[in-house]
Amino acid sequence: MSLGKAVLFFICSLGVFNGFLVSMYFLLIERVKRVPNFLFGLLVFFLTVRIGKSVYTIFTPREERSLLIIQIGLSACFLIGVSLYFYLKSSVRKTKKIPLSWKLHFFFLFFIIIIVGIIKPYAIDALFWNTYFVKFIYVVWGIYILLSAFILKNTFKKMFSKKDTCSTPEVWIMAVYLSNLLIYLAYIVGYFYFYFVGTVTFSIVFYALILLFLSKKNRESIFKDLPEKYSAKKIVNEEADLLNRQLDFLMKEEELYKATDIKLSDVSSKIEISSHKLSQFLNDNLGKSFASFLNEYRIEEAKKLLRENHKITLESIGFEAGFSSKSNFYATFKKIVGLTPAQYQKQFLED
Repeated sequence: MSLGKAVLFFICSLGVFNGFLVSMYFLLIERVKRVPNFLFGLLVFFLTVRIGKSVYTIFTPREERSLLIIQIGLSACFLIGVSLYFYLKSSVRKTKKIPLSWKLHFFFLFFIIIIVGIIKPYAIDALFWNTYFVKFIYVVWGIYILLSAFILKNTFKKMFSKKDTCSTPEVWIMAVYLSNLLIYLAYIVGYFYFYFVGTVTFSIVFYALILLFLSKKNRESIFKDLPEKYSAKKIVNEEADLLNRQLDFLMKEEELYKATDIKLSDVSSKIEISSHKLSQFLNDNLGKSFASFLNEYRIEEAKKLLRENHKITLESIGFEAGFSSKSNFYATFKKIVGLTPAQYQKQFLED
C-alpha cells in the first residue's frame, strides 16, 4: 500500500471508528434519555455503516469482498435521510416521546429495505442494485434532505435576520443538516466520478462538527432542547412602557452603553428585574437583541461626536461611543445609518 493510500485509509477508518463510538454512546450509554439525542445516535450509526461500507469497498480487493457487507452498507444508506428528518423534527418540536406515526414511518422504510434484500440479495442480483435500486436509495435520501430543509425554514430565516441571533442548539442542528447535505452531494459526485469523495467528506465533516462542539463554552446546551419562545408570556403594555422609560433613563443618565463589556445582567440588576425578563422585553416588546439595543445608543452617541468633534479620529469616536473595535463601529454605523462614519461627518464639515 502506497503512503498516500495509507493516509487515506487512516483518515477514513478513523472517522468510521469514532462515528461508531459516538452512535453507541447516544443509543446505549447516555443517561439523559432524550428523543433528539437518540435519533442523532441513529443518524450517526447509519452514516457510519454506510461510510464503513465505502472504506471496505475501496481498500478491499474486488475478489475478496463480501457482497453481504456491501448490501448492509447500501441498506443503511436508505435509512440516513429519514433519521436526519426525524432528528431535526424532534429537535425543533422538542419531542419528549417518539409518536407512533414516526415509528410506523421508519419501520415502513426498514421493511422495504429488508424485503428487497431478501427477495433480491446483492450477492445474487448485484446488477439490479447497481442499475436501479442504488439510484432509488439516493433519491429517497435526497427527498428527506429537502423535507429536512423545510423543517428548518424558520432557523434559516433567523440565520439571515439582522434582528435575531441563533442559539447554540440552533447553530448545531443547522451544522448537522448542512453536514448531511454535504455528505449527500459528495456521494452523488462519487457515484459518477470519484467514489472515495463521500468517505473522505464524512471524516472531514465529522471532525468539523466535533470542533464546533468543543469551541462552544456551554457544550451541554447543544444536546438540550431549543430555547422556548417568549410569545406566550409577552409583557403587557403598562409594564412594558415602564420598563422602556427606565431603560431609556438609565442609558442616558449613566451611559452604560459606553462600557464595551456591559452584560445583560448588569443592566437588569440596575432596574431590579431578572435577566430573563429583560431579555423577554427586548426580544418580544422591542423586537431587538441586547446587542442591538446597546448599539442604537452607541450610534446616537457616535453621531453626536461626529457632528461636534471634527478633530477626533473616527476610531477614537467609535471607542468613546462604546464600540470594542474599529471594524465593529464602521459596520454597525453603516448598517444603521446607511452611511460610513466619514460620509456622515463630511456633511457637517461642508457646513
